[in-house]
Formats: sequence, C-alpha cells, structure tokens
Amino acid sequence: MPNIKSAKKRVLVTEKKTMENKAVKTALKTTIKKFLAAVNAGDKALAEKLYPETVSAIDSAVTKGVLHKNNASNKKAKLAKKLNSLA
Repeated sequence: MPNIKSAKKRVLVTEKKTMENKAVKTALKTTIKKFLAAVNAGDKALAEKLYPETVSAIDSAVTKGVLHKNNASNKKAKLAKKLNSLA
C-alpha cells in the first residue's frame, strides 16, 4: 500500500480506469459473439444487421484506447470475411 498521497491517488485512478476498460472489453466481446452466433447459424439477414453494430463497437474501443488500431482492423477484416462467406 502506498504512503505518498500522489501514489495513493494513482492506485484509485488505475482501479477506476481498469473497471471502465473491462466494461468496454466485455461489451465488445458480447457484440462479437452475437455476430458470430448469427453467422454460425447461417442467418444472413441477422448477420448483415449486426455487422455495422459490431464494427462500430470495435471502432469505439479503439477510440477509448482499449484496442490498438491494427488489432481492430484485423478483427473487422475477419468479421467481414465471415459475413461474405455466407453469400
């Protein structure tokens, strides 16, 4: 446990930021799972509806600093490939 006031504050700020990042990651994983479930079920209409929402969630995570832009680009490319494989 830190003794210096600024170090105590850093601990509190870090805990808060960690919880915010965890919430963003969890929401992102949930949207991706929903999209993948639609693709695996072969439901093209639902998958096409969920794709923009999923991409938006990924871009939002990049903006918040949770994902790196290249990692997000990789995820979006894989999702697009899965969506196009339904056609």
